[in-house]
Parts: sequence; C-alpha cells; structure tokens
Amino acid sequence: MFTNQTLNTLRSLKLTGMAEGLEQQLEQPSTHSELGFEERLSLMVDRETTHRNNNKVARLLKAARLKLQAHPEEIDYQHPRGLQRSQFADLLSSRWIHQHQNVLITGPTGCGKTYLGCALANQACRHGLSVRYFRTSRLLESLSIAHGDGRFAKLIQQLAKTDLLVLDDWGLEKMTLSQRNDLLEIMEDRHGQRATLITSQLPIGQWHKAIGDATLADAILDRLLHNSHKLNLKGESMRKAMSKMGHSDHSE
Repeated sequence: MFTNQTLNTLRSLKLTGMAEGLEQQLEQPSTHSELGFEERLSLMVDRETTHRNNNKVARLLKAARLKLQAHPEEIDYQHPRGLQRSQFADLLSSRWIHQHQNVLITGPTGCGKTYLGCALANQACRHGLSVRYFRTSRLLESLSIAHGDGRFAKLIQQLAKTDLLVLDDWGLEKMTLSQRNDLLEIMEDRHGQRATLITSQLPIGQWHKAIGDATLADAILDRLLHNSHKLNLKGESMRKAMSKMGHSDHSE
C-alpha cells in the first residue's frame, strides 16, 4: 500500500523516471537487496535524469522536422565521395554550433548531402540544441506569405533564436528581390550568434550568381562563408550504387 502511494506521488510530481526505477527495484529484489539506501536512491535519480534527457531529445527532434531520420552511427565512410571521417567526427561534437560557425555541404545529386546534414542536426538535438530544417525554397515562400499575414516578425525572431538552422537544396530556384532581402535578414541575425548548415548541388563558386544581385549576394555570402566548414562531396551517386547492391538509401 505504502509502495503504491509512493509510486503515485512520484508520478504526480512528474518524477516518472524515479517511479520506473523504484518499480524495477521492487520487481528485481535479488539484484538490489545488497545495495544500501544511498546506492538505490542514486540509481533512481540516474533513471530520472536519463528519462528527462530522452524526453528533451525527443521534443527537440520533433520540433526540428528533419527530412530524414539520419543517425550518425549509420554514416557510410567507405563510399568514395570525399567524406573524411576525422573532419565529420569533429563536426559531430557540435562544437561548431556552440562557436556559432557554419557548415556548407556541396556535391552532385545522390551523394548524401541531405543525409549528412540531417545526421549533424540529429546529433545537435542529442546535445540539447534547438534545430529547424527547411528546404530553402519553402522557407523563402513561407517568409513571403508571412509578409502578407503579419507573421513575418515572429517567424524571423523564431529563426534567430534557433541554435542550428538547416537550409537544404540551396540555390536551386531563382530568388526574388524580397526573398534576397529576407535571406540577408536571416543571415544578419545569425552571423556570430547562431549556426547555419547549408546543402547544395551548386559549387560555392556559383552561389553568388544563384542569388542574383551582386550587392546582396556579397552581403549574404560574407556572413555565410565566414568561419565556415566546407564539405565538398564527389563521385558516383550513392543512390545508384545502393540500388545496384539492393541496400537502403542514404543518398538524399
């Protein structure tokens, strides 16, 4: 009876992890019988910490809206595409995000740019950082709509507060003057304050032309390229290679 009251109290206090830890100890008495009070309490506290951390990561991943469920542990370093394990391992530490730097991933269709970007974003969530994924054209379209319905300032503010902003498929569609100005405002807010990750089929040398206005392109790229880590992927499409081998696809 007292045990049930304790479990109910722990749950009412939203100490779900501790409640689960206590239940485990009650269900496995032989495993915990030789432990002292402080040791058993410590196990319950550890269980609560793990429970809260897992819930936080789940919330961050849901808010990130990543295109792919990309896991760092499943990255293919064997495929000849110019991906250096040491460089990517350093990026997986998320230090670059804490240092408000950028990552620019370029390469041909099917070489895994989106997967790598989502893997870095997934890892950032595991490290407790806020992330938001957008296909670049859809973000610019959303901003254009937000100008008309009065949400623009709120959306820009939300983007400015996000630790890592992922912009996928950069430079594929022509930008309007309004979209260039919106993009500059985003980059101005984030420069030296937050991190941005971009994937693009276009080599960085072609980004200036893709933006379309020399003055705005200079301003946008100056903020993007400063303190950036560049991954230039090459080689045969992983999508084609995987389909030949009948394996799952990490080629987005």
